[in-house]
Amino acid sequence: MKVILKETIESLGIIGSEVNVADGYARNYLLPQSKAIPATPQNRKVMEQIKVRVQAQIAKERAIAEELAALLSQISITISAKVADEGKLYGSVSVQDITRALQDQNVEVERRQLLLPEPIKAIGIYKIPVRVYKGVEPEITVEVVPAT
Repeated sequence: MKVILKETIESLGIIGSEVNVADGYARNYLLPQSKAIPATPQNRKVMEQIKVRVQAQIAKERAIAEELAALLSQISITISAKVADEGKLYGSVSVQDITRALQDQNVEVERRQLLLPEPIKAIGIYKIPVRVYKGVEPEITVEVVPAT
């Protein structure tokens, strides 16, 4: 089913774009939550009329995201963990640990924005990308050190 997005949805697209989604996803989630409208000729005309506002909102969201990206790219956090032999950790450093360390520095980032493919299991310095906006992914520096 073709729908027009009324807000930016990370996995689908930006506000005002026309996307093709599964019928059930549209009927059960997007339409009842008012996140999208059916892509009918009448709705396309309405969206064309408000496209100027949509473009301004996209530009505003992107500018805010780029400011946040500049801030995040300068952030470096240190996490101490118990270490076993050869620099391996007893546990692992997960997304929750990184989020908590960022909150200690008064930086609010949602867990799903951190693109950590797998938990960190060794000491060292890691670059973790953060998805702030579509196409804007700064990297934060995470240093895992042995706990004393």
